[in-house]
Amino acid sequence: MSTLAARYQEGRKTEEYRQYDDATPPVVREFYRLNHTNQTVAFNQQMRRKWLNLDHAEMSVWDLMVELNKLVDDSDPDTDLSQIEHNLQTAEAIRADGHPRWFQLTGLIHDLGKVLWLWGEPQWAVVGDTFPVGCAWSNKIVFPEYFQANSDAAVPEYQTRLGVYSENCGLDQVNLSFGHDEYLYHVVKNYMPEEALYMIRYHSCYPIHREGEYEYLMNEHDKAMFDWVRKFNPYDLYSKGNTKPDAEKLTPYYQELIAEYFPAKIRW
Repeated sequence: MSTLAARYQEGRKTEEYRQYDDATPPVVREFYRLNHTNQTVAFNQQMRRKWLNLDHAEMSVWDLMVELNKLVDDSDPDTDLSQIEHNLQTAEAIRADGHPRWFQLTGLIHDLGKVLWLWGEPQWAVVGDTFPVGCAWSNKIVFPEYFQANSDAAVPEYQTRLGVYSENCGLDQVNLSFGHDEYLYHVVKNYMPEEALYMIRYHSCYPIHREGEYEYLMNEHDKAMFDWVRKFNPYDLYSKGNTKPDAEKLTPYYQELIAEYFPAKIRW
C-alpha cells in the first residue's frame, strides 16, 4: 500500500474498511436492499438502451466532475466526503507513489459515471458493488440475503452457475449489474489505455477482484488484466479519510492532465 494512502487512513486498519454487518449504517443496508431487489436482467438491458448511446450531454471532464460534487455515496460506509474530494484523494495517492500520468488520471475520473444520479437515476442503479446478472449470485456479494426479493430468483436459467453465459466466455460478454463503472467505460473507451479501462469498468466488482468469484466466466486476458484492477483498488479504498484535499490548489495540475487525454468536450 502506498505511503500516502497509509497517511490518509489516519490510524484506521485496513480490515476496518468495507464492514458490512449488523453495525453497517442503515442507509447503506437500505441501499443494498434496493440494489439487490431491482438489479434484474431486464433492468440491465433497459439501462443499457437508455444510457450507452451517450446522447445525454456534451461536457468537459472537469465541468462534469465539479457538477458531481453534489453527491455523497449512500453505498459507502467508509467516507462521507463529496465525490470530487474522493476522486482527488485517489488521484493524489496514485501520484504520490510515482505511477504514470494515465494511472493518476484514472484515479481522478474513475467515479465520474455517478453523474447518472444527478441525471435522475436512483443511487441503487448507479453506485455500490457490481456483480454479474443472468447467472447465480455468489454468496460472497455483500448482503446476499436481499436477492431473495429479486424477480430473477424465479427464473431457473438465471440461477445456474453459468446462467446465460458460457465457460470462460470473457467478461466483455457478461453483463454486470448496471452502474457508474459500465457507463463511464463506454464514455472514455476511445481515450484511455486498456489497463485504465479495466480499472474503470471493474473497480466496483468486488466479488471478482477481491473474493475471486466468477473466474469461470473470465478468459485468460481478463485474468491478466485484473492484476491492474487489483493494483488500483487500494488507492480507491484506503485513500478514504477525513482530510480533504485542496481542490483549488490541485485544479491546474489535473486540468492539464485531463487535456492530455481528452478533447475540450466529450459525449455523455
